[in-house]
Amino acid sequence: MFFVDTLELKGLGNRSYLAGGPEAAVVVDPPRDVDQVIAAAARRAVRIAYVVETHIHNDYVTGGLELARVSGARYLVPAGASVAFARTPVADGDTVTVDGGLVLRAIATPGHTPHHTSYVLEDDGRAVAAFTGGSLLIGTVGRPDLVEPRLTEQLARAQYASVHRLADELADEVPVLPTHGFGSFCSSGQAEGDATTIGAERKSNDALNRDVDTFVTDLLAGVEDIPAYYAHMAPANAAGPAPVDLTPPQPADAEQIAARLAAGEWVVDLRSRVAFAEGHVAGSFNFESDGKLATYLPWLIPWGKPVTLLAETAEQIADAQRELVRVGIDRPAAAATGDPHTWVRESEPLRSFRRATFADLASVTREERERIVVLDVRRRSERAGGYVVGSVHIPIHELHGRLGEVPPGEVWVHCAGGMRAATAASLLDAAGRQVVAVDDGFGAAVHAGLTITQPDSTR
Repeated sequence: MFFVDTLELKGLGNRSYLAGGPEAAVVVDPPRDVDQVIAAAARRAVRIAYVVETHIHNDYVTGGLELARVSGARYLVPAGASVAFARTPVADGDTVTVDGGLVLRAIATPGHTPHHTSYVLEDDGRAVAAFTGGSLLIGTVGRPDLVEPRLTEQLARAQYASVHRLADELADEVPVLPTHGFGSFCSSGQAEGDATTIGAERKSNDALNRDVDTFVTDLLAGVEDIPAYYAHMAPANAAGPAPVDLTPPQPADAEQIAARLAAGEWVVDLRSRVAFAEGHVAGSFNFESDGKLATYLPWLIPWGKPVTLLAETAEQIADAQRELVRVGIDRPAAAATGDPHTWVRESEPLRSFRRATFADLASVTREERERIVVLDVRRRSERAGGYVVGSVHIPIHELHGRLGEVPPGEVWVHCAGGMRAATAASLLDAAGRQVVAVDDGFGAAVHAGLTITQPDSTR
């Protein structure tokens, strides 16, 4: 008998896996906070015998080295990856026995990175799972443009060949268990559904249903912007990440918060966008703790800038710490919890701004269009699907560096659902702009009567 447990990393949009038999297991692509992996193994009452990486990750800091150290497991890393620590190099066709008749076999699947390796779990010689990392994903593939621009097309073609190799070598019923594809920008598209098989991908995945030239052209045309913090992930992983420290940050009072803001540090409010809009520390930025904190904060913040966290509870601070260490933001400079009125000095009021709907925007557009600016902070690919006529477009990840490009006037900022608009509104508010956050789904814009420009048509 064998098992495969999925460890979800929802903030990052990734998965790790614990797989094994009655006594021993292997961990695939572990997160940096390895305590949850150790707990998962303890629940199964198994020893972690192997820790394996499918590739040197670009979107998060691995916990593989630390997990191998604390568990005594062998650390398997693709042989082609240049790293600064001791590990067991893995080449195409290599096998290790996990437990009894349970064997893990390496398959070279370059494409997402040059050294990318997938692993097939075999039970008494029969393939029972394929851990595909950033190669074959659910309905898509890992993006090939994260390593080096001059290698992108070459890697895209390698990705096509790798996916075909997996489909050729594995039976239709074999489950495909990728690391990426659940919100991570390492994916060239997002998964539709939570599970898949080789057979399902054979029917639906473009990589398996198009010729190589068409596939490569479409793949490269569809890649999104690369999050800025990705530049720091692969070097950290190749060097060997240090153990994490998840102890509580030092507490900050109102004077210390003010001093940190005056010093140019970032003060990040983790509360809901509703609470933030109603009252917040002047100069603070809103990144909701239940949103995409681990994607957008490291993408926007100047790398290495000290950050102080504000939240309603200590649990929210702890959860945010855990998300942030996964992307290399190791220690908050300080933290404060409780009533936001205690975060400002006695003589200082809280700041606030309005929230609105697309119906509100439509109304003000009809009555006072000249005095407002409509700012769209969605990604370019989202805007290509339709946008409010006359709106200014600055993607959220570029806004902090382009605030001076926002025209004068009251700024009505929107995204696709409200979360990014709230963050953008906080950036604008901190810069002294009068702002309204449109907290509404973009689909409501048409129904509100706003004129939307769409590809090849106007309505």
